[in-house]
Amino acid sequence: MLDGPEHASGEMPVPAIRIQARNDAPVNTGGDFVLYWMTGFRRTTWSFSLQRAVEWAEELKKPLVVLEALRCDYRWASDRLHRCVLDGMADNARRLNGTGVLYYPYVEPAPRAGKGLLAALAGQSSLVVTDDFPAFFLPNAVAAAARQLPVRLEEVDSNGLVPLRAADRVFSTAHSFRRFLQGNLLPYLLQLPEADPIHGKNLPPARGIPQEVSLRWPKATEDLLSAKPQALAALPIDHTVGVAGIRGGTTAGESTLKRFLDLRLRRYAEARNQPEEEATSGLSPYLHFGHISTHQVFAELGRRVGWSPTSLTPTAAGGRTGWWGVSREAEAFLDQLVTWRELGFNMCSRREDYDRYESLPEWARETLSHHAQDPRPHLYSLEELETGQTHDPLWNAAQMQLVREGRIHNYLRMLWGKRSWSGPLAPKRRSV
Repeated sequence: MLDGPEHASGEMPVPAIRIQARNDAPVNTGGDFVLYWMTGFRRTTWSFSLQRAVEWAEELKKPLVVLEALRCDYRWASDRLHRCVLDGMADNARRLNGTGVLYYPYVEPAPRAGKGLLAALAGQSSLVVTDDFPAFFLPNAVAAAARQLPVRLEEVDSNGLVPLRAADRVFSTAHSFRRFLQGNLLPYLLQLPEADPIHGKNLPPARGIPQEVSLRWPKATEDLLSAKPQALAALPIDHTVGVAGIRGGTTAGESTLKRFLDLRLRRYAEARNQPEEEATSGLSPYLHFGHISTHQVFAELGRRVGWSPTSLTPTAAGGRTGWWGVSREAEAFLDQLVTWRELGFNMCSRREDYDRYESLPEWARETLSHHAQDPRPHLYSLEELETGQTHDPLWNAAQMQLVREGRIHNYLRMLWGKRSWSGPLAPKRRSV
């Protein structure tokens, strides 16, 4: 069995620590194409996963097919979330058009209608490369695919600056994780993914998808990729959560990044916790849906502030400032982008119960238990909470921003959560 692609002199391959074979099936050298199953990193730029798929396609001299599918039965499926993902799919279709890479967007019209699509394409392929994303339903989906596919399945980690498998334990505090980062991150800062993994590659053009596949699982229509209201209305998703003003996709994400670096970064350290200042980056939805990469954000920021590996301070004390060797504003942003975000990935990748009560530290569970019977001055129904009808005008404002815009300012989000579940806004029902 082939172990992996070889590389021309001067090319930097995807680091081995980011690659994991999920089954023992062989690479089928007689397959028609290499299949990249895009799930967590829904972009064509700065992606180790896409880069790895391209490496295999070059090695095997095979075309590359990119499958990006959208289920209709994921938790909280709604017009709002679907529209953001569809914006990204439309971006990917435009960016891959004319490259020789065959992009196959599939939007599920009914629950489980997409069942069998991946297996059908994999059966025609040499191997499958997918994304190693440690949360939501994706780990279970990859595990199920690994048991069924007749060819090699590789998953590739493009989540953050530090690879998921670089740490051997769960870090319980940001301080301890910073110490780990400060002692171990530098080599990975020198191993960024290619900004455009397809550009300049000599890949054979893909001929097309087998007709029996395209007839049973037809590509998403232009109306769907444009998220037209009538197209969304036909899908079995929650239509009570309407689309918001935020558009998804890599193009919108890159525009948001530029606006932040141009206009907001200089005020970030002192104003990001002031909701009226609008000094935050606005990048959360694009990072969340995989439309923009932490690596791209880091690289663009580094160019703006003149960062280089020699900027780093040789210490591993765990302090939130001083280590990066850049401006106070840039250090404050990097602490959010890297420390806090990747601390979450560390937890998700190493604990299957990361989203359950049992994953809370013992001291936190003891505190919650101790105060479980405390009197609540105000009790509200879930409907009253949803519509912002409480005694607290600040909480109501944060809630209505969530309802209308799909977001809450990051500082108010902490207040919103604390008052909702541990303070005077406890709901009458505990079924959520």
